Amino acid sequence: MPKDLIVVGASAGGIEALRTLVSGLPKEFNASVFIVLHSAPQSPQILDTILERVGPLPVTTAVDGERIRQGRIYVAPPDRHLIIEPGVVRVTRGPRENRFRPAIDPLFRSAAQVYGPRVIGVILTGGLDDGVAGLWAVKQLGGTAIVQDPDEALFDSMPRNALQFVRADYRLPIVEVAPRLVELTRQASKEGAYKVPEHVEIEVKIAKEDPSLKAGVMKLGDPSIYTCPECHGVLLQMKEENRIRFRCHAGHAFSIDSLIAAVNDGVEESLWSAVRSLEEKILLMRHLAEHVRGSGNGANAEQFLKVAREAEGQANLVRRAVTRDKERVPVQGDTKAP
Repeated sequence: MPKDLIVVGASAGGIEALRTLVSGLPKEFNASVFIVLHSAPQSPQILDTILERVGPLPVTTAVDGERIRQGRIYVAPPDRHLIIEPGVVRVTRGPRENRFRPAIDPLFRSAAQVYGPRVIGVILTGGLDDGVAGLWAVKQLGGTAIVQDPDEALFDSMPRNALQFVRADYRLPIVEVAPRLVELTRQASKEGAYKVPEHVEIEVKIAKEDPSLKAGVMKLGDPSIYTCPECHGVLLQMKEENRIRFRCHAGHAFSIDSLIAAVNDGVEESLWSAVRSLEEKILLMRHLAEHVRGSGNGANAEQFLKVAREAEGQANLVRRAVTRDKERVPVQGDTKAP
């Protein structure tokens, strides 16, 4: 069988990288291409238009249930996972993975489950490490892994993490990715059957919106002491070779890097909430001081002002804690961290 199904994941800096890749694919291309670019839920649905302008292949935003056609590029819509089934595209609102929907891992994982050695996985520029687990699944099931050279990527964390944790077949500058894809699609895929691991089947079911408990989420790992930043449920700790991941019983999934980022965001949100509460207290105490002073009670007014000054000092301390420059938390594969 040919290598005729290509899955591509990109994040920060991804539009220009995708433009370069798509522009290098020929009009007669005997493969289907599926793309996930991290985006906000409210993002306009324009990536297909951007990419169709630069290359000869038709580009469409994926529609749930449509048939897969060769020589066509499918783009994940905002706030939906892009999933592959036999001959069919699925678009779902399964739980966020690594804080994103669409996420790269569900696309790669589902393609590997269905098409195994026929799959080529491509990781491009981006932050953190979404796509690493999915690319690992592609390799485990006989597929081919291509990673953009992180030294030239606009954001190097995602490709660098992929190279650290997955035995990639090719590390390429972006201008060489399309020619290599053309070459690979003219080759036969590896012979032999590959057994799909149970955890891959479970995680694909979850991405397809199956109830997580019914899908078997509790089989994925042992309960940890950590809680899910999304829903505050207990996180199960999973291990793939030397890499740890987490998934809660509701289905949200995190790498170590994305979990750290989510916890940092939660801490910052809590600190800003504390600043807001203290500033409300300052306003209330000053208002009460003015009120009682107008009634001729200067002593009580001074007491209210004293409380206001104390709250102002506390607010300044918390504000400095949340706004001051901090050492960046090192993440896996981040050679720029201290």
